[in-house]
Amino acid sequence: MGIIRGFVFGTFLMSLASVLEARPISYPGGSTVMLKQDRRVSSQYYHYSPSYKFSIGLENVNDQGSQEQFSQIRATYLTHRKNTAKSQRNFYVAMGLSPESSNHYFYGVHGDWESRRWYSGFSFLKKRVAGQRRDERYLQFGVAPYLGDYGDFHTWIMVKAKRSGFSQEWEVYPMLKFYQGDVLLEMGYSRNYQWDVHLMYRF
Repeated sequence: MGIIRGFVFGTFLMSLASVLEARPISYPGGSTVMLKQDRRVSSQYYHYSPSYKFSIGLENVNDQGSQEQFSQIRATYLTHRKNTAKSQRNFYVAMGLSPESSNHYFYGVHGDWESRRWYSGFSFLKKRVAGQRRDERYLQFGVAPYLGDYGDFHTWIMVKAKRSGFSQEWEVYPMLKFYQGDVLLEMGYSRNYQWDVHLMYRF
């Protein structure tokens, strides 16, 4: 699917989303900084949430496979939320495009479901870097070994199954997630990706 068709598809999904429930990407007027790192790709990303259901920002990407560094404008829309007394689920559409070159872009979906004890999440992104496919997909499952109250230090023990454009094989590896307040840290280790780290701070 070409870049124009991909963005038309993403825009269509966003138009459908406007009639559904949504929850904050951050909080209205809030900002988020994210750092991601593995053996293949590292990135630094800042986004701003002008409303409770949309964020837009700028990401700097260093892709080891193509030996290229580039920036891209990213947008994320929370299209659906369902809260119950014991759990919540969320569904997002996301897209990004480099102002430097049409050879760098992505679009896709991701989501999660969690209770105080259990967590599951997924992501499917169609990515193109330097004109080459770098599609990425993952599934993630976790359990909290203890139940903390609001504002406490929370811990999740997780398993992640990931498949990227660098390898057509799924790789399964353990991860830990910690968060408290506005700070979140995820980290794991695998044979192909080595350290897989995600750090997020909201303000």
